[in-house]
Amino acid sequence: MKVQLEEIRPDADSSFRLLVTPKLHDFFFWHFHPEYELVYIEAGEGTRHVGEHMSRFQESDLVLIGPYIPHLNFDYGIKTDYEQFVLQMREDFLSGAFNNIPELASIHKLFEKARHGVYFSGDTRQAIGPRLKRLHMLQPYEQFIEILNIFQELATSPGQGLLHSRPVEQLYSQKEQQRLKRVYAFIEAHYQDAISVDQMAELTHLTKAAFCRYFKKMTLMTFTEFLNQYRISQAKRLLLLDKTVTEVCFDCGFESLSYFNRTFKKVAGENPLHFKKRHRLVLADFTSDKS
Repeated sequence: MKVQLEEIRPDADSSFRLLVTPKLHDFFFWHFHPEYELVYIEAGEGTRHVGEHMSRFQESDLVLIGPYIPHLNFDYGIKTDYEQFVLQMREDFLSGAFNNIPELASIHKLFEKARHGVYFSGDTRQAIGPRLKRLHMLQPYEQFIEILNIFQELATSPGQGLLHSRPVEQLYSQKEQQRLKRVYAFIEAHYQDAISVDQMAELTHLTKAAFCRYFKKMTLMTFTEFLNQYRISQAKRLLLLDKTVTEVCFDCGFESLSYFNRTFKKVAGENPLHFKKRHRLVLADFTSDKS
């Protein structure tokens, strides 16, 4: 995982972006962005963590997330096969049309609800999921028309609910976002070295106590928790490149093997050696199936 504020660019010659099963299940990606996002996932079970809302889903989930609502990637921690389809739209998507085309009134109201976070259940999820799965197969104009049809159906569906009782405000000022980018960039460049909270406080021109409050507000984690999440994501990558556990431990900035093992198990749910062996078996099975 590359830790940063997610910057979304629409697909070429398009006002939206489609992602088909982005594989982030091994990475803790707590992020926010100014775009609207419609997420559909099929999996045995998983975690829905949007803003202050946290719950588990079974078999599938369909959620519309408004701008600047922090959320965790829906596939985080999933161990079984899954499919995920993500539709991302700029914050100004259809905004001019909303004011001039009465037929879009229902969709306009849905986008206003999206600032609470909206989930869809039952028949709605079962009807819309397969259509989102086919969306990337359509031509651009057909995609746009189908997206409008999907949003119209979602807007008028009784099978919906809000994740928050009040709209999730844009919690982060431009100054706060730029400050967080500096922290992320520093972590990315120096995660192999010792990094202290005092260094981060100096980098952000805050006192140590003020930095700790600020960082917890922005990420819902302490700085140490966040740094460990990032280091473990890098450790997974290196383990899959066949480095030894000891090599990976020190390459990722951990000062002792015992602390690395404890942290890895806490974050990943298994020790690093088991993770490496499990993925090696998966790769071997995949290779044998292809031969």
